Amino acid sequence: MKTIILYATKHGAAAEIAKRIETQIDGSVSYDLKQGDSPSLDEFDFVIIGSAVYAGSFRKEAKSFLVENAESLCKKKLALFISGMSESDGDEAFKSNVPEAVLQAATVKGSLGGIFDPGKSNFFERLVMKVVTKQSGYVSNVSDEKITKFVEAIKM
Repeated sequence: MKTIILYATKHGAAAEIAKRIETQIDGSVSYDLKQGDSPSLDEFDFVIIGSAVYAGSFRKEAKSFLVENAESLCKKKLALFISGMSESDGDEAFKSNVPEAVLQAATVKGSLGGIFDPGKSNFFERLVMKVVTKQSGYVSNVSDEKITKFVEAIKM
């Protein structure tokens, strides 16, 4: 089964998660939606789409892709993931950013963690992180356990 992992990232967490998923699914490829024209979905049996989430919103590249390709995505085996520092399951982020038909078509959805790297963040992002979470250094809550469970659910 040919699998593509499409992702939209700001500072690299969604890319890191996509790469970890890719290592667990034989023959899969990952693609950054910021690169522009994505590969044709016709070539793939399974589509996994992930996005970083900031203040409850998906990256614009992911949102646009989901809307523009909704009809094709609903005809594929589909899974969705988000990356972010929130410990929530992501239900609200999925509901407010993914077209309803696509959300219903997704067999697996998961919130797989995030990374805060002050070296890749602007002043405002560092300030918000410090005020809200009392963290000012590098933090990663990307969960290999959640990623493995996500991939196992896909393979069922």
